[in-house]
Amino acid sequence: MIASLAGYEAASTEEALPPPLRGSPDRRRQEHESPVAQAALDESGTAVLTGMGGVGKTQLAADYARSAWRDGGLDVLVWATAPSRSSVVASYARAGVELCGADPDDPDQAARAFLVWLTPKADQESCRWLVVLDDIADPSDLTANPDDPDNTYSLWPPASPHGRTLATTRRRDATLAGNSRRPVEVGLFTSAEAVAYLDMSLSMHGQHEAADRLAALAADLGHLALALSQAATYIADAAIPVDCIPCPHVEGECPSYRTLLADRAIALADLAPDALPDEQGVLAAAWSLSIERADRLRPVGLARPMLHLAALLDANGIPQTVLTSAPVHTYLAAHRTANDRQSAGQPAPVSSRDAAQAMRALHRLSLIDHTPSTPHQAVRVHQLIQRATRDTLSPEQRDGCARTAADALMTTWPEIDRDTEFASVQRTNVGALLRHEERALFQPEVHPVLFRVGTSLGETGQAGAAAAHFQYVVEASSRYHGPNHPSTLEARFNGARWLGETGDTFGAIEAYKQLLEDRLRILGTYHPDTLLTYQNLAYAIGEAGDAPGAVAMYEQILPVVLHLRGPDAPETFITRQELALWRGEAGDAARALQDCELILQDQLRVLGPDAPRTLATRFDLARWLRQTGNAVGAVDEYERLVVDRVRVLGPHHVDTLATRSQLARCRRDAEDCEGAMAEYERLLPEMLAVLGTGHPITLNARRGFAETLGRLGDAATAVREFEQLVVDHAQVLGLHHVDTLATRSQLILWRGETEDWAGALEAGEQLLEDQLRQLGSHHEDALATRFLLAHAQMKTGDLIGCLAALESLCIDMGRALGAHHPYTLNTVQSFAVFLRMSANEDGVSTDFAEMLTAREQASGPEYDQILLVWSALAVRLAETGDPVAAAVLGAELPARLAGAIGPDHPETLNSRHNLATFRGRAGYPASAARILAELLADQFRALGPEHPDTYITESELAVWLEAAGDPTAAATTCAELLEQAQAVVGPDHPRVLELARRCRP
Repeated sequence: MIASLAGYEAASTEEALPPPLRGSPDRRRQEHESPVAQAALDESGTAVLTGMGGVGKTQLAADYARSAWRDGGLDVLVWATAPSRSSVVASYARAGVELCGADPDDPDQAARAFLVWLTPKADQESCRWLVVLDDIADPSDLTANPDDPDNTYSLWPPASPHGRTLATTRRRDATLAGNSRRPVEVGLFTSAEAVAYLDMSLSMHGQHEAADRLAALAADLGHLALALSQAATYIADAAIPVDCIPCPHVEGECPSYRTLLADRAIALADLAPDALPDEQGVLAAAWSLSIERADRLRPVGLARPMLHLAALLDANGIPQTVLTSAPVHTYLAAHRTANDRQSAGQPAPVSSRDAAQAMRALHRLSLIDHTPSTPHQAVRVHQLIQRATRDTLSPEQRDGCARTAADALMTTWPEIDRDTEFASVQRTNVGALLRHEERALFQPEVHPVLFRVGTSLGETGQAGAAAAHFQYVVEASSRYHGPNHPSTLEARFNGARWLGETGDTFGAIEAYKQLLEDRLRILGTYHPDTLLTYQNLAYAIGEAGDAPGAVAMYEQILPVVLHLRGPDAPETFITRQELALWRGEAGDAARALQDCELILQDQLRVLGPDAPRTLATRFDLARWLRQTGNAVGAVDEYERLVVDRVRVLGPHHVDTLATRSQLARCRRDAEDCEGAMAEYERLLPEMLAVLGTGHPITLNARRGFAETLGRLGDAATAVREFEQLVVDHAQVLGLHHVDTLATRSQLILWRGETEDWAGALEAGEQLLEDQLRQLGSHHEDALATRFLLAHAQMKTGDLIGCLAALESLCIDMGRALGAHHPYTLNTVQSFAVFLRMSANEDGVSTDFAEMLTAREQASGPEYDQILLVWSALAVRLAETGDPVAAAVLGAELPARLAGAIGPDHPETLNSRHNLATFRGRAGYPASAARILAELLADQFRALGPEHPDTYITESELAVWLEAAGDPTAAATTCAELLEQAQAVVGPDHPRVLELARRCRP
């Protein structure tokens, strides 16, 4: 029987093995890594424990060896440290001397003798052995190299049915997995394991901490075994708490470990205890050795500067493209290890392949995890490795490194965030840079990547986050540069933009007004940034529901832009496009269409057919075609635009997808709901794949899809779709965002279509409250919700409440949108219908005189507005085929309007003209002629004989006189009219002479 050996670096087996971590959760080892290692040993005879420094590979190997020895499963145990080939040879040689009687003066021969002894032999009694190779620095040290006279045989123990080999290393070279060797990755502790370890370690010193504080500390330390051990020792030695516990009786700063750990001014090495437990090494020192080894791998000298960059970015994922970009090439070349520079003193050029190989070198030493198959998060780095690496850099080095990382992020960030996952990773990496090196991103100037982050947030549907980000940039830029710095002002401009996108339109207007005041003071009236601020203020005013106000402002801006930039400048085209937009929103869709046609002609001449602005104008033109009732023409234009945008931008560009979404909507408006549904069914899977569920354009298309379902008769499914859309809108944009509010409005409409009018009324009241707060009382959307609520009141049986709501709404719409806006006209139409319905239900005719008298008594100063609504109502009654009711109502209005707003007011005169029309259509042409004759005399006096309304009255008078068919009455009317006209303007006025000619028998 072979005598047992204790290893060859101490007197006994227990002393030869590294001691376990104090308080180490051995159960974790037994339940996780140990079975994996045992399976590898059972299968191949050799297991290689790999992992970053500090995860506990050596302790795991020692636990395994100790257990095997104590259980009586070994006859021979050899523990050999393996930082170099000579170290392994020395350990083998001592074993060869003791086991084989080899010559102690010839270590190489003694080591060979030991390896021969391990080789199984048929005529030799079996011996159960375990060889542990701890901390292999370079796998090539153990392999044979015939070209190297000092490395002619392999140091890997031979395969044997009676023997096992257990190796530990930070390396992850592919060669470690060859020749029946099985790698076993040793990972970090789980949160529960880390908390258990800290609790056990601190309890040994009589210190007890709450589990949540221990969990927070474990997260700060990245669940790294050695870091947990050192932290527990430091806390016990310094007698400080893990975290601050607020105490009203204690003043001053809380000296907790987490506070010290978060202090950037304290190096990680300074938080190691004076005496480390169990002969452990210091974290920073352990990784420093790994960095030196990685830096010697090809391409020599690039691993260290690559780790500098990775140490400032997101520990959980850095894109491959960022670390192989041109700014990184320049940085690596400038910071390559000194002895690898070209002889002329110039940095050797670095390629993308070199940068990728530098990452592989760091990966092989377990300093980073490099996974090219996940390019968006190809590089991951433990947070403490990052901290230790940053500690080695001077402030100047950190600044330069941070600016390089920011340049790399900016260089690799596409102008349009088609890949929302990549955009999210980019933003997270900028956030990490800001946490580590804020000053470098604000000095000497604010880095453009900070503006790119905010734009990315906003354009991917996170307007609230974008506004908050720009507010941070404003505050930081003000600290570094002052409130009047161009970057500070630009950040305020962007913040106002995205504040408006959150639905806080009035907040945005106020922000633009304040910024405009400052830019006028600092930059002057005609500076481009001042004009752009004024333009955005106008746009926000339009968004707040004051489209006429926006039009007025744009009409002031356009001449200035034309004067400063010329008719063919991009800024001029943008201003003209936005003016056309708000003209259309103000109710003049025909003018908007005409403007777009003129803009398009100029853009085709100046920019060409494929320019983004040209395509954008075509997009607007198609919209106004639809708004003016030409849905078929709009479909044709959208179809052509889709083809061109696919050709110019590609099928998955956000503008292409948006155009296809509008095409589907336009098909629906053209009564082709089946075609619209087919378009949505093709489009939505592509949108979801390219933009994701929560992108604003995807949400808009999903809303169109749900509405099309309802139009096709499936209102119940439409309601379910809208219910989910409201949830998704709220998650992405916020419950009070303008798009969320619009989706909630659609949900109310389709609930009504399913006859759930009570639910629609309740939801509508909640929506209106939010709209009034976010948008204001005159915004189109708030007015539209009031219209829906009025209908819901009627459907739930409250017809009187419905009529009162519609009448009030007509007044407010007339003020906010204008009397001829489609919303106003539609509301007046509904008022007329429900008013007639009320009369029919009561079985009596409508007593307009009584109703107007009641309103006169109840409305006070609002009475003139009510009269205008009823005037419009009379027109609607006539247009819907009830001229008799129109004539009855019209008879009441002229006198009441004369008393309220004056007899010569245009609306009063117009009501008299309308009354004549109603009487004529009701079958009383003579009465119509008499009213017009009296009106014409007053128009001669109040408006003048050349006024267009005077001409119209004169022309219609002739028509009704002829229709009356009573020459005597006609002559009498003409004579009276001629007498009045002569009294007003004199007998020789050309118009009087013309009247005299017409009045001759």
